Amino acid sequence: MAWTRRYDDTEPQRVNRWLAQSGVCSRREAEALIGEGLVYIDGERVEDAGRKILPGQTLTLTDKAEGRLEGFTAVLNKPTGFVSGQPEPGYTPAVRLLTKAALVGESTTIPDSKMSLPPLGRLDLDSHGLLILSNDGVLAKAVIGPHSELDKEYVVRVAGRIDEPTLSRLRHGLELDGRQLQPAKVEVIQGQTLRFVLLEGRNRQIRRMCELVGLRVMDLLRVRIGPLALGDLPEGRWRVLAPAEREAIIAASQGR
Repeated sequence: MAWTRRYDDTEPQRVNRWLAQSGVCSRREAEALIGEGLVYIDGERVEDAGRKILPGQTLTLTDKAEGRLEGFTAVLNKPTGFVSGQPEPGYTPAVRLLTKAALVGESTTIPDSKMSLPPLGRLDLDSHGLLILSNDGVLAKAVIGPHSELDKEYVVRVAGRIDEPTLSRLRHGLELDGRQLQPAKVEVIQGQTLRFVLLEGRNRQIRRMCELVGLRVMDLLRVRIGPLALGDLPEGRWRVLAPAEREAIIAASQGR
């Protein structure tokens, strides 16, 4: 048995609804798992898709159910010169870097051209750093869904004058495409290097923000997505996302 959680709400709730609210899977996916006999409450297999879980009961998904939901997720340190998603002619997608030779640690799966692994939050051609490539729908909702509360951290080297009025405008007060940006955390690390922490990810957002205040981005490195840090993963190398990391990302996206 793999995923286990106690239900602590005060009122009974349908199992499929609770699993969806918990970010484990969609209602439809929950119903499919129940139909295959992969969901248990207090050790008893759930047979009815309309079954409600009661306060104090414990729900468990089997290993097979857990594997079905998780799909495959790679954590990559993307170099510059590679695009995150489907490229135009002449450009190379980052997924091509997911080779056995570039793997750090172990993986039972080495992605091939038949496996679809879209990026969960893009990095443009000239940016590098942390990139998640995954076919895990629940994880995708957690990272790039409209209600995600995950922040993203970047280390950015710029050219131009950095002063308090410039930093103040970067932190709050800018508009892109006619819409106000959410407040950002921006601070000087050293010299011409800034740290950005964003709660949104508009197209080339940091580069465009900098242009609006007279700065030019010379280097942009993403170092963190929510609780997931790039760490010491070498550039151009990748590893498999650990189950505990997946759980932490999903929990953080819901503000837990």
